[in-house]
Amino acid sequence: MTTEEQVLNRWRLILGKQSDKDLHFNGSDREIKGLEDMENLLEYLYEQASGEDVRQEGESTGRKGGNGKSKLNAAKWITKVRELFPKQTAEVLEKQALEEFHITELLTDKKVLEQIQPDMNLLKTVLQLKHLMSGEVLETAKMIAQKVADQLREKLENDIKRSILGRIDRNSSSPVHSARNLDIKKTIRRNLKNYDPESGQLILQDIYFNNRVKKYSTWRVIIAIDESGSMLGSVIYSAVMAQIISKLPFADVKLVIFDTSIVDLSGQAEDPAEILMSVQLGGGTDIGRALAYCEQLIETPAKTCVLCVTDLYEGAPQRYLLNTSRNIIESGAKLNFLTALDETANPAYDRQLGQKLANMGAFVGALTPEQLGDYIGRIFS
Repeated sequence: MTTEEQVLNRWRLILGKQSDKDLHFNGSDREIKGLEDMENLLEYLYEQASGEDVRQEGESTGRKGGNGKSKLNAAKWITKVRELFPKQTAEVLEKQALEEFHITELLTDKKVLEQIQPDMNLLKTVLQLKHLMSGEVLETAKMIAQKVADQLREKLENDIKRSILGRIDRNSSSPVHSARNLDIKKTIRRNLKNYDPESGQLILQDIYFNNRVKKYSTWRVIIAIDESGSMLGSVIYSAVMAQIISKLPFADVKLVIFDTSIVDLSGQAEDPAEILMSVQLGGGTDIGRALAYCEQLIETPAKTCVLCVTDLYEGAPQRYLLNTSRNIIESGAKLNFLTALDETANPAYDRQLGQKLANMGAFVGALTPEQLGDYIGRIFS
């Protein structure tokens, strides 16, 4: 997109949809779709004020914003604004929404919060605005965090536990005889003496089954969560995954959240709602400092897995992060950087820094929660 096209697109956003006859959006289909989504968000905001777009002075067209397939509400609006607009622009729009146009339902009306279906969009909005809430509204927000966390845990828990606990122990036989546990290789090997050359059949006199591992020697799982605003979806899933992992028979979970400071929430690992309500989104990022703290929590390196959930946009000098990462890896601990941990696993991260960490032996990648369960199962095998 040329500079001239960018300028025209900005003017179109300023003037609103009424200018579409004389001024069209420019760019690729994807870019135009993004601009149209941004326009719908602006329409929603400015038409909330008086039933008309306040950008068009003297006009009373009564135009309606949000012409997309799904209708906007305050929760969706705030989430989409943060996704599509630069941080500074999003903050200006939110301030206008709350202070000038009084779109304050989510901050002041407990009943409004109670009437909205708890889901990921609402939880993201609650986490973004909780610092402005108080009293009964804040208590209701905590209940929403609990409900959504419980929904995610119920959805994920069985599959995650099956991924990890369902690993095969091929050194012992199982008293549970099921096709799922059948050890076909051992059964064939032990019955080769019963092969009948005339019929060409292997007669199975003894059938062997694998035992599934029930208990493990204790592993320490250290989860460090970058609480910057861009990681919001991953923060939510990380809190739920910490709860699931902490309930496993082999896992001793240590949990920290960080920006430029570090908060150790290990004692709350089994309470994702409490973790989420402790998160302070935004601010700088010092991944190296967080990893140095995690390094102090390592007692038995060969039995330690460090999971750092971050977009790898380091605010401090990278040298410290790289040196600390190298120390953790050389100690024998497993070091992993999860650049996204949510249902879509679409990463946006510093790929150059990610490549440097991968080159020294760290795992760097985006995973869904189910994929993380499988990955941890392989580590502990």
